[in-house]
Amino acid sequence: MLNESPVAFSSQGAMLGGYMLTRADAASRLPVVIMAHGTSATMKMVAIEYARAFAHAGLAVLIYDHRNFGISAGEPRHEINPWVQCRGYRDAVSFASSRPEVDPERVGLWGHSYTGGQVVVVSACDARVKVIVAQCPAFGSSVPSLAPSAENFALIKATLLTGDITGTPETTAGPLPVVSHDQSGTPSLLAPIQAFRWFIAYGGRPGSGWVNRVTRVIPPTPVTYSSYLCAPFVQAKVFLMVAPEDEMVHANYDVARRAFELMPGVRRWQDIGEGHFGLLYHPGPRFDEAASAQARFFCEHLDA
Repeated sequence: MLNESPVAFSSQGAMLGGYMLTRADAASRLPVVIMAHGTSATMKMVAIEYARAFAHAGLAVLIYDHRNFGISAGEPRHEINPWVQCRGYRDAVSFASSRPEVDPERVGLWGHSYTGGQVVVVSACDARVKVIVAQCPAFGSSVPSLAPSAENFALIKATLLTGDITGTPETTAGPLPVVSHDQSGTPSLLAPIQAFRWFIAYGGRPGSGWVNRVTRVIPPTPVTYSSYLCAPFVQAKVFLMVAPEDEMVHANYDVARRAFELMPGVRRWQDIGEGHFGLLYHPGPRFDEAASAQARFFCEHLDA
């Protein structure tokens, strides 16, 4: 049995809502995995099932909805700013580390798609994070024209920690649908039909809290937000699970591989079938494959 306790913590002037999961027979001072879902998705769509798998494996898990989404507060509603979401992860680390059931020296992060890139950025900037797992991570549709360097990373880190991350009209897309079955008539942020099928099937479930509306902001910072540029500076042990047939343009398989090869230290790569969304269908064989491999990596490298 699992304990799933509602929790809330402050981030960027808003209260973020989520759950802390532990096994009912768990001891105290557990390693913790901190999780948030990808673009516009809420934790109750599928990420909660990964959280339960990790908790059954003996880990504490903090899962939450990003600011402006799901059960979390924040305005404007349904607005994605990657810097705000990365700051949310850092605030989640601080909150989880204060909990009596958590060992603050054994912290892992999990992300899918857009948040799969965010955990790379956070782990490069925050030494408290010891392990990251990113499935179908978004490193970009192509390799950035700007090369990774210590100077560029220093600007990214300064932006994350204390920089101005306010968007402008020129750097804001939306509001628009997250997904649409008719790209010529009603264009959406995520174009592939596979995205439409998954979001509608899972977002349409009662209680998911998902809304088919989104605004994306990429603020005009000194160095544009980029998980790829952070790859050489990751401080955590890394597991990337990547789909060779990924349908999402910003989860380009070859770009992810190049980012992986830039990462120092302990790292693992695993291909997984059925594209960007195959491992998000629960129950299902790709979900089982992904959850079991990821739980083993977390347990091994967080000494669970």
